[in-house]
Parts: sequence; structure tokens; C-alpha cells
Amino acid sequence: MKQRKRVIALGFFDGVHLGHAALLKTVVQRAAERNASPAAVTFDTHPDQLILGQSVPLLTSPEERTELMGRLYGVHDIIVVPFDQHMMHMPWEVFLTDFLVQECGAVHLVAGHDFCFGYRGEGTPERLKAKCAELGLGCDIIPAVTMEGITVSSTYIRTLIAQGEMERAAAFLGHPYTVIGQVRHGKQLGRKLGFPTINLILQEGVIVPAFGVYATLVTLPNGERRMAVTNVGVRPTTDGENTSVTVEGYILDYSGDLYGQSVQMEFYRHLRPERKFESVEELTAMVLHNADETRAYFAPKT
Repeated sequence: MKQRKRVIALGFFDGVHLGHAALLKTVVQRAAERNASPAAVTFDTHPDQLILGQSVPLLTSPEERTELMGRLYGVHDIIVVPFDQHMMHMPWEVFLTDFLVQECGAVHLVAGHDFCFGYRGEGTPERLKAKCAELGLGCDIIPAVTMEGITVSSTYIRTLIAQGEMERAAAFLGHPYTVIGQVRHGKQLGRKLGFPTINLILQEGVIVPAFGVYATLVTLPNGERRMAVTNVGVRPTTDGENTSVTVEGYILDYSGDLYGQSVQMEFYRHLRPERKFESVEELTAMVLHNADETRAYFAPKT
């Protein structure tokens, strides 16, 4: 069977931010011109984890990257490559010819100005462009995308998320900061207090936003979107000395059962830091106040 032709964007695509958007839009355009499929190659783990032995708290899991690239930019063909010792030591020319061209059917490649690949990062944008010309492949190298004099990067956006600056992060991402998680059973204390909540299991390795309460939107399994008041932290009022981080959302005006299902949560605004209240009554009053703030935030602007 004849292999399909692909126009492939190269990168890690953590967060799928505005810099990545420039690559993905170019991929879609070139694919249409060449009657090929728009695609992207990413890795399952950040290369620095293996190369430098450094833990990198990611903005998005592979699943979240795939969802964002498909929904926002129409690139649904995402090739997730395991980054292991074999991949780390692969010469860049071999990655290009054997993997991208022979295995993936690449006829055109799109990479960012700072994208390096292959053993010791020797596959620079300049070498990639020259080799593509030699092989008869198309190649676009996308320059840096800047906002307010700052280069849009996953590193900068991670700093914003860690500080709870969700609105500024959304400006650089081009979309709200988004997590996908499975709803697990909690202590059901919120239900007893009159505001049932969902507890999400964040995917391993994904960054934890600054502790506090956020105005969020939750997309349910049926596609319905609902406002929610979401707490990220250790719930000091009800859990005492517990140190495990939870993401707990109170979905406004909703009473369905979501246990075991996967939902998508978009973070829009940091409402307040997490704090310990003197009583559950005081906590309840504040949650209801935060619910009013959330409704006001998402109310149609008139």
C-alpha cells in the first residue's frame, strides 16, 4: 500500500502556544498545497529529562497536546515518539531520512528557529534546511514569535502558570490554560456542605498551578461546558496536615455523576490564594462568594 504523504511540524509543542501556532498553521497551508496530510511529531517526555536528568514540569501531557493541536489548528495526525536512549543517540541525519521520510512519509518539514534534534542537538535549523534541499524536501523555518518584546516560549508560560497568572498565560498561549483529568472519588465533603465537587487526577509530570481558587470552565464528556469554582492545593481547612495536591472543582448548577470519566478544565482567572478558614461555615460562605465572582466573570459583557 502506498504510504501517505505528510507535511510535518517538528517540536515538543508543550502548551501548544502562539509560537507553535505559527508552525501548525504553516503545516496546514503547505499540506493543502501539496495534497498531503498535516501532521506533527512530538515526544512522550521532555528530552531534558533524559539528557540533563532534570525534571521538567510540563504544561501539557501528550494527550492534552494532541487535543489542542487538533481542536485549535486542525492538525489531528500527531506522532508521539518515545524519547529513550535509542532516540537520544540517533544522529540527526538518520532521524530525518530513516524516521521522518521513510517511516512517516515526510515531503515537507516545518520547524522553529530554535529547534535542534538528533544526537547532541546537532540537527540545527540551518542543517535541516540544507539537508531538505539536498533530498528534495520542502522546509520552512519559522522565526520567533514575540509579544511585548518577550519571545513566546513554554518556559516563560510555565513561570506564569506557577504564579497563577492565568490571564497573561492565556495571552501567550492563545487559549486558556487547559488540563484533562479523570474524575476520582473524594471525601464528598462538598456535597454535604451544599456544593458537590469533582476531584481531578492530574496527569503525571504536568505542572501544578499556583495554589488557590480559580474561575474555570469545565467541558463535560457530552461536550457541554459549565462554569466552575476550582481549588488547587492541599485543602488546609478540611484536610489538616495533608500535603497531597488536589484539583477540586465545584461545577455551578450541575448535579450529574462524573466519577471515572475524563473532563477538560480551562483556567481563566485566579480569584484568591488558598487559605485555612476557622470553620466550615466560613469556608462555605467564601466558596459561594467565589461562585458569584465566577458567574460575574463569565457573564456576557454588555
